[in-house]
Amino acid sequence: MNLLIELLAFAVAIGVLVVVHEYGHYSVARLCGVKVLRFSIGFGKPLFQWVSPKTGTEWTIAALPLGGYVKMLDERETGGEAIDAEALPHAFNRQSVWRRFAIVSAGPVANFLLAIVLFALVFATGVTEPAAIVAAPAANTPAAVAGFDGGETIVAVRTGNAGESEPVRSWSDLRWKLLGAAFDHKRVVLSAKDAHGTSDFQLDLRGIKEKDVDDDFMSRLGFEPGGGKLTVAGVQPGSAAQAAGLAAGDRLLAVDGVPTDNATAFIAFVKSHAGKAVTLQVERGGQQGRVAGPLENISIVPQLQRDDATGQQIGRIGAELATQVPSINVRYGPLESLQLGARRTWDLAVYSVRMFGRMVVGEASLKNLSGPVTIADYAGKSARLGPSAFLSFLALVSISLGVLNLLPIPVLDGGHLLYYLVEAVTGKVVSDRWQLVFQRAGLACIVALSAIALFNDLARLIHF
Repeated sequence: MNLLIELLAFAVAIGVLVVVHEYGHYSVARLCGVKVLRFSIGFGKPLFQWVSPKTGTEWTIAALPLGGYVKMLDERETGGEAIDAEALPHAFNRQSVWRRFAIVSAGPVANFLLAIVLFALVFATGVTEPAAIVAAPAANTPAAVAGFDGGETIVAVRTGNAGESEPVRSWSDLRWKLLGAAFDHKRVVLSAKDAHGTSDFQLDLRGIKEKDVDDDFMSRLGFEPGGGKLTVAGVQPGSAAQAAGLAAGDRLLAVDGVPTDNATAFIAFVKSHAGKAVTLQVERGGQQGRVAGPLENISIVPQLQRDDATGQQIGRIGAELATQVPSINVRYGPLESLQLGARRTWDLAVYSVRMFGRMVVGEASLKNLSGPVTIADYAGKSARLGPSAFLSFLALVSISLGVLNLLPIPVLDGGHLLYYLVEAVTGKVVSDRWQLVFQRAGLACIVALSAIALFNDLARLIHF
């Protein structure tokens, strides 16, 4: 059943993205007076064909659905056949360089516009997210240096002391605001509330390097969602947790006297205390922590084990943890939703470009590339989580498709746009000979990227 959901969600996602992308090309081509011969979803043998009596465009659904194309009237692609004189003004190659530029760029632009609309729908209909409550930060992290103790609720952020204050509505909202400030190397002031009132915390992000702005960005800063319940979901036989008497349902309140409400921070503490006794303050509820019970201090010694991912020796106690964090339903008005959708699309597009640039220069791992297997997996997972998650996933992939097509690689839209920019500057069309050379090089790049992405998919699938 899960496989069927994944395949169906993947087909819907790819179908929507391809139609939107190609319709962007098609609509601007029609506006520029170019005759469109075929609009195809997929490649290979046609399964469905229909010719519009008004425009003469052949609409096709083909057997291989991974992509699509719009075929326009072009003297270079007639196979030597002459084009009627009446039709020549409607040929793509007879258009001005800026019209050709507009037609080719319309595909990626359509993907970005789709992402804006999808994000706006998510923001307008409401989405449940973790509240912006901070867990106790690890020592010497920027959050700890700023003065956070844990338990504070961040309500606003502003750039420097004189910047305009922006409200923070959720943990995701906080993450995006800090990502933007880190990219721009700015110092921010976070306003947070606790039992004693509202205080300002200075957070300096000017020294953050681009290579550190990744999925672990918030953890590196010392920010983890807090204010929730950290409970033991299970205990491994023969583990340090079993020997110390931990049991499923125990709620972890503190470790060595420091309050804990976040699994990531707790695991990091345990990893750094291999072979050293630590004291856990535990509330024994008996029902996964839902029923209050007596408090008990438990001494436990994390066992020294080798981390398969890093090869380092770390501490482990052999307990499965579950975190229940406070959540909030965030909903915005129509205009604000569109503004936030545009901003989220811009931020993700910039992040994608910078991440790809870091992979090119070797500052980021090529393991970040994903192929159709991973996309199908995430499509299925997001579909099972509900409409908001699936729409957000669709927006993310649409942005990725737009950015990918704008890369200056021959064969892609970005390669053609590069030719047109050269033509606009020099006044000369890039020769067919050089276009053929660049096309072969671009095709080699695409094949290499596809092979790496497929290898990463298989590596994630079979864990090698």
